[in-house]
Amino acid sequence: MLDRGPDAPDTEVTDAFTRTAASYDRLVGLNPGYHDHLLGSARALLEHVPADGPLRLLDLGCGSGASTRALVQAVEEAGRSEQTELTGVDASSGMLASARIKRWPRWVRFRLGRAQDLGSDATRYDGVLAAYLVRNVPERDQLVADLFEVLRPGGVLVLHEYAVRGHRRAAAVWTLVCWTIVIPLAALVARKVDLHHYLWRSVLDFDSVQQLQERLHRGGFADIRHRTVGGWQRGIVHTVLARKPEQAEQAEPERAGDAA
Repeated sequence: MLDRGPDAPDTEVTDAFTRTAASYDRLVGLNPGYHDHLLGSARALLEHVPADGPLRLLDLGCGSGASTRALVQAVEEAGRSEQTELTGVDASSGMLASARIKRWPRWVRFRLGRAQDLGSDATRYDGVLAAYLVRNVPERDQLVADLFEVLRPGGVLVLHEYAVRGHRRAAAVWTLVCWTIVIPLAALVARKVDLHHYLWRSVLDFDSVQQLQERLHRGGFADIRHRTVGGWQRGIVHTVLARKPEQAEQAEPERAGDAA
């Protein structure tokens, strides 16, 4: 079983994703709204990046490609396929192998890499989507700093994440669904439940939405806004959007707040 403590080696989580890679798509496909929610976050990113010109996007923690697929759809809906370069990065070789065997437009590529190594990336991006990632990185403030660094001035960050801390009903619904549906399905489909035990516990231990926004604020991000999804996952699954100021060295980050 995965170590659930805050100091657990991040390689344990990566290895667990690799072990589950073969059945991961089937499992998330059983989650109502999973792909639609990712698409909503991808559309939010495309709505806030520059409206014209070349577009360089990063899907950090792309996994088996579900978030990448959402970005591809959002780019195509915006009519920007000919202008876009999209890179999917993940630390799990197994998940990347699942992503790479799928069919992708010529402007999509994948590479193996850890979020913790993002600071060494010399590329600057117009937009970054990180879906279900921040919770799995031990050094979260450092990750935020690295995300700030790889965005060009004016670039947009979208975090798509579970967060229930401070909301008793959302935490109770999350626990009920995990133990009556998610974990039993993982046992049936994947024959492994360690990753999904970790998933349950890690969400309960993760930042509240307000704490996550404050973390971005401390990291220099501005124009921070948040929305949640509908249905039973209301208050559980969230989109948090933030922008790197145009004059990043001089700008005073704005106060974190909610937006519909």
